[in-house]
Amino acid sequence: MSTLCIETEVPSDELIVSHTNLYGIITYANETFADISGYEMDELIGQPHNIVRHPDMPSSLFANLWETLGEGKMWSGYVKNLRKDGGFYWVYAQISGLLDKNENLIGYKSLRAPVESAKRHELEANYARLKEMEENVVKLSEWIDRETFKKLETLSSEQNRSIRDILKEMMDQ
Repeated sequence: MSTLCIETEVPSDELIVSHTNLYGIITYANETFADISGYEMDELIGQPHNIVRHPDMPSSLFANLWETLGEGKMWSGYVKNLRKDGGFYWVYAQISGLLDKNENLIGYKSLRAPVESAKRHELEANYARLKEMEENVVKLSEWIDRETFKKLETLSSEQNRSIRDILKEMMDQ
């Protein structure tokens, strides 16, 4: 199914907060997280946190995140997240361990703040280059006429497949 990639801005006076268990399963999410991600609260709780991982994100960033957390340190960085409706939003994330009263690691907490527009554009370009190097892919942005797009959108909906998959199949023929 096709989706338009519409950016949602995180309000400057809001923080997105979530907790996960040691396996990355969401155990707590604030209302801002639900609102910005487009999910209902009950759709988030019990799901892997990577439910909001955007495919544009380089995998090395998450490898670094888990390595840093594994060393018992706080990780911080910029993340492009995927909304339920296929849109996206950028955050500056700070992630650290959650400890019980005996100082045992029981999960992770994440605080996420908005990112300025100029920084988001810089990150888009940098992350695209990094992803290209890591995965031998190229992000393609191209203008097509509305009629062609509507045909692709209809095919996508009828076949319950992404436009990307439809185009790839056409190119492989």
